[in-house]
Amino acid sequence: MIFKDKIEYWGKILHPEFVRLLDFALKNQSHIGDLLLFHVNGFYQELLDDFTSVEGRKLNPHVIGPGMDGHSEQTHYDFIDQYRQTNIAASLFSEYSEQIKFNPERQKEIDELVYFESTTIQIEMLIYLKIWEADLTIKKMYEFVRILNGEPYDWYFKVAESSRDKNCTGTRQDIIRLLIRDKVKTISPVLYDWIKDSYKTQIRNSIAHSNYAIFGRNISLNNFIANDPASQMTSLEFNDWTDIFHKTLVLHNELIWLSNTINDVYGSKALENYPIHISVTELLGKKYSFELEYRQEYKDWKYKKK
Repeated sequence: MIFKDKIEYWGKILHPEFVRLLDFALKNQSHIGDLLLFHVNGFYQELLDDFTSVEGRKLNPHVIGPGMDGHSEQTHYDFIDQYRQTNIAASLFSEYSEQIKFNPERQKEIDELVYFESTTIQIEMLIYLKIWEADLTIKKMYEFVRILNGEPYDWYFKVAESSRDKNCTGTRQDIIRLLIRDKVKTISPVLYDWIKDSYKTQIRNSIAHSNYAIFGRNISLNNFIANDPASQMTSLEFNDWTDIFHKTLVLHNELIWLSNTINDVYGSKALENYPIHISVTELLGKKYSFELEYRQEYKDWKYKKK
């Protein structure tokens, strides 16, 4: 279940930090169009590398747009939004906590409440994976942290799906822990702690492999490993899960806000007739730029024809 007071509480902490980070990024980005690339999803389309149009013109493989990762993200967003709109708890979290306190006279009612809660938590586990495993969500956080650090936008971002994959940015968990969380620590201790508290590889693995059991209001994690520092939890109380899930959901909300706000900032500039350029830094270091055109009726962007 989603508790409005939890969303509001965590949102009041994270949203001001995202406002601050956006202002910092606008001033610190290595190219004036890097944040726009975050929004329009610039990526390297390998299929176009050796492609020539019918006019005999070689196409540049550095493209913008949703791509398959964007369509995947939209699919997951629709699911998450449906849950968000239909599973808002009628009570505050503090009120709900009182409702489920042990009372032998209300035991049947309490059991029904806890059973419903455990069912919704298992839906939330799926949402947790949809957020933390989605390539485009990981990419957005990765690119934003690069921009915050004054590094150029990475057109060649790619998640490794197996040990056989070459020329990849890294595995999902390594990107999140090493290239996002750890790299943002000095710039934003708030965001560093947020990711550290929300993204738990042991919880992720337990959910992904269906390796857990629920007893009352407690989740038994069946992947405890004594000699693995990242797998030290044996169980997770429902109250702890509620905080982890709501913080994940608030982070997801802020990433959406960030992308929409970036679009508004650059769209406003375009409507004032400022030329909007994005930069490409190729793997071998070659740099060049493209001008983008803003389509006001759709609030989106395309390459401007020369």
